[in-house]
Amino acid sequence: MTSLRPPAHRVHPRARLMWQLAAGTEVLVLAVVLVATGVVADLYDLRWWMPVLLAAYAVVRVVVVPTWRFRVHRWEVTPQAAYTQTGWWARERRLAPMSRIQTVDWDQGPLERLLGLANVTITTASAAGALSIGGLDQATAETLVAELTAKAEAAGGDAT
Repeated sequence: MTSLRPPAHRVHPRARLMWQLAAGTEVLVLAVVLVATGVVADLYDLRWWMPVLLAAYAVVRVVVVPTWRFRVHRWEVTPQAAYTQTGWWARERRLAPMSRIQTVDWDQGPLERLLGLANVTITTASAAGALSIGGLDQATAETLVAELTAKAEAAGGDAT
């Protein structure tokens, strides 16, 4: 039985910081909700274990998950296909043959712009959906979009 090797390229190291900042924002919102509903609005008695549980969640969400995701998320482009590996709990490896690529998109959210990162989405006719490569350096993402578009057109795809 043949097994797929991991794709060659990791996402940019700043992607880990991006994921940490996004998770930290999420944890901060949860903390505000906990205080607002338990202390300010007095909807329930704030128990000692509630902030402890939130702190444990914060450590996992802000420290463990981004580090784990950074170790797993990879990508590669060969003359024949685009190849991604994603996930932090369940891993997914996906291949998109160049001839099947329909569109290649580049996007940045506010956090990506702040950190100089970008995301590339490769759409095919697959029922599994698009392939996404998040957390790329902006220049790498722009180069990748141009490369994928050229290779898909040369292979007979519709990438625009």
